[in-house]
Amino acid sequence: MTQPHLTTIPCGSPLPATLLSRLSVFADLFTRPTWQRALWLLAGATLAPGRRTVTAVLRILGRDQDDDFGYFHRVLNRAVWSSRLASGRLLCLLVAVFVAADAPVVIGLDDTIERRWGPKIRARGIYRDPVRSSKGHFVKTSGLRWLSAMLLVRVPWAGRLMALPFLTLLAPSERFYADRPRAHKTLLDWARQAALQIHRWLPARRIVLVADSAFAAIEFLAAVRSHVSVVTRLRLDANLFAPPPPRRKGPGRPALKGHRMPKLAARLDDPRVTWRLLTVPLWYSKPNRTIAVTTGTAIWYHGGMPPLPIRWILVRDPDGKLAPQAFLCTDPDVDPTTMLAWFISRWQVEVTFQETRKHLGVETQRQWSDAAILRTTPALLALFSLICLWADDIHRQRHITPRAAAWYPKTTPTFSD
Repeated sequence: MTQPHLTTIPCGSPLPATLLSRLSVFADLFTRPTWQRALWLLAGATLAPGRRTVTAVLRILGRDQDDDFGYFHRVLNRAVWSSRLASGRLLCLLVAVFVAADAPVVIGLDDTIERRWGPKIRARGIYRDPVRSSKGHFVKTSGLRWLSAMLLVRVPWAGRLMALPFLTLLAPSERFYADRPRAHKTLLDWARQAALQIHRWLPARRIVLVADSAFAAIEFLAAVRSHVSVVTRLRLDANLFAPPPPRRKGPGRPALKGHRMPKLAARLDDPRVTWRLLTVPLWYSKPNRTIAVTTGTAIWYHGGMPPLPIRWILVRDPDGKLAPQAFLCTDPDVDPTTMLAWFISRWQVEVTFQETRKHLGVETQRQWSDAAILRTTPALLALFSLICLWADDIHRQRHITPRAAAWYPKTTPTFSD
């Protein structure tokens, strides 16, 4: 079947007015010709099955016979526009639609590997493949490492919590900086810059950053704790101390910490520890799981690092099927139940990574220039959020009916719908 030529849509836009209205906040970031071509690329990336190359996008739009295809490549590899400014506009738009004015803005932060090969991709590195590796099986892969920040929010049309990407940064390996004048930036350096940038975008909001154990580093947490609250894992053998005693009169520096507290691992078998049973909605794919928790506040300290006040939570499975785990929050006054709910919501980040690979063609791009690589993957991840936003607008006007079958009585829409 011949694809319809979408230039017949009024105003020369491939998108209907109901979708264009949400994109108006980005228009002033581009020149008028670049903005028009960006809309075509956006529409084609939404509609195209399989690969998300520029040629595949033009083909699904019926423009495979037009001779101006080079201009569409230039939107990604040559045109002057800032993806960072676009990320800030997208975050503010998502927060305005999905987050109440008095609610904290909860953001999931995680890295992923985009499997890419090719000698012209200079930022490519060798990393551990988190999808194919396990505790007893280590798999390396060649690709690009991306650090992505996603808004964790309940989406009405989906009836569940979702992770909506808005900021994605390329975090190359140390080998990428070997012959360059600038110093190597670690993943924690990129995470610190992302956290501070998010605070600048939302200076009046309470921001909660949820991350995995890769970001449980005192230097990172201490650098951002005055701007955002961070929830992450905590080692069971972490050095925890009581708050420092009041400073005495006389010379000398004030104490940074108090007496040493027992290790969290030692608390597991301590009969004096009081445990409280909690039922969480979802814990390791099991709904309504009952867990035992104990909590407290402490100073996390390591020699040469700044002291970090935290609230810690120690979790164990009453049935003994799961290993004990510990978590921390840089806000010592946070409610433990709320803190656990924030951390559990982080697992939606992995769902979004999977959905973008399956439905939006992440890892199928074929750009080779540095500028195009820096823009394409973040744009595809941001498209996930735009589609969820468009679906929410439709949901407010009429009920969205998901695709169902006799063997799959589906009642709630998912991203594939």
